[in-house]
Amino acid sequence: MRAFKPLLLMAVLAIAALLWGRHAPTPPVTSADTTHATAAGLPPFLPPEASDTLSRIARGGPFEHRQDGVVFQNREHRLPAMPEGYYHEYTVDTPGLDYRGARRIITGGTPPREYYYTDDHYRTFRPFQVSR
Repeated sequence: MRAFKPLLLMAVLAIAALLWGRHAPTPPVTSADTTHATAAGLPPFLPPEASDTLSRIARGGPFEHRQDGVVFQNREHRLPAMPEGYYHEYTVDTPGLDYRGARRIITGGTPPREYYYTDDHYRTFRPFQVSR
């Protein structure tokens, strides 16, 4: 039994390492990745609710969630490195949920010059442009 424990531990560690490797880090976003808006005004990957969020951002509010407009820290470094306070986050509502959900728009600059969308709570970002 004593010889079995190290083998079991090694098997568990090997499986954990394999599973850990399946979640490769998201590559950095580049300006070449930016998606332009469609004729309807929004990129096709944005949900319809993003239109309301973008309108509120353009007007400076009011926002439905108290966290909207707070500084996004970019702790995972998945967006280009910028000084603290450059990025801000805003909720994109998810129909049927009674909490914020995972969808956000991150803006860069004041006033915003860059826009990113995430629907998986900051794991991945899709850049897009907004007509002014």
